[in-house]
Amino acid sequence: MIQIFDHPLSPYAQKVKIALREKGVDFETVTPTGIGIGGAAGEFVAANPRAEVPALVDEDVRIFDSTIILEYIEENWPTPPLLPHGAAERARVRMLEEVMDTHFEAINWGLGEIRFFGRAKGEAAASIEARAAEQTQGFYRWLEVQLGDRDWFNGSAFGWGDLSVVPYVNGSVGHGNPPPDGSRLAQWLVRANARPSVAETAAEARAVAGAMVNVAEMVEQGLFKREYRDHRLEWMIKSGGLEVVVRGLERDNIRFTGDFA
Repeated sequence: MIQIFDHPLSPYAQKVKIALREKGVDFETVTPTGIGIGGAAGEFVAANPRAEVPALVDEDVRIFDSTIILEYIEENWPTPPLLPHGAAERARVRMLEEVMDTHFEAINWGLGEIRFFGRAKGEAAASIEARAAEQTQGFYRWLEVQLGDRDWFNGSAFGWGDLSVVPYVNGSVGHGNPPPDGSRLAQWLVRANARPSVAETAAEARAVAGAMVNVAEMVEQGLFKREYRDHRLEWMIKSGGLEVVVRGLERDNIRFTGDFA
């Protein structure tokens, strides 16, 4: 059986699980140890030397990066197809995925740093949170244009474009930043969350969300180190959190991608 190294709160891992469930492919999940402190090892690092979820193991095949995993799933189990027909349409939904994986993901991640991990307090936290809410609404306006008059981002049926968007929008809803009431995006979200593949994946995330209650103390003690890199680091700095980064470096409770062994 396929094995997915997973954390239920990871939108990247959620994409992969939704795709497998849409295709009716059985899989098991494993939450690797050590990813919170940079001490991951063993089979997980063998599957993904970046020590990030998700990673897929299919007998002797090991794949990391959620987009590459989705490509493997689509090529190995082509029915039902998740990519739309035609080069232009496929490029369109891949661009959606790229925007959500980088620019949008960083907003929810940054809010998690403030709200769950206590990286900023008082006025500093409020300023960063307000900036995040503003940015989220800007992306919602962009997504509304991308959706247009379609029922699904993918076109006539749920697919790659939708599973690339729904984990992130659900994450924003959890942070108190939902799409505008009555918008086509809000209506799409209701339809997407009604799909069994999405509903089951979202339920797994909600089931572990309560475990985040003591993580701020763990960060303060240096027992939990969040990974700051590329789009996340950029977002925190441009959104007013430079001091968050500096303080994290001083206290050694943030980390970057490790070198390949």
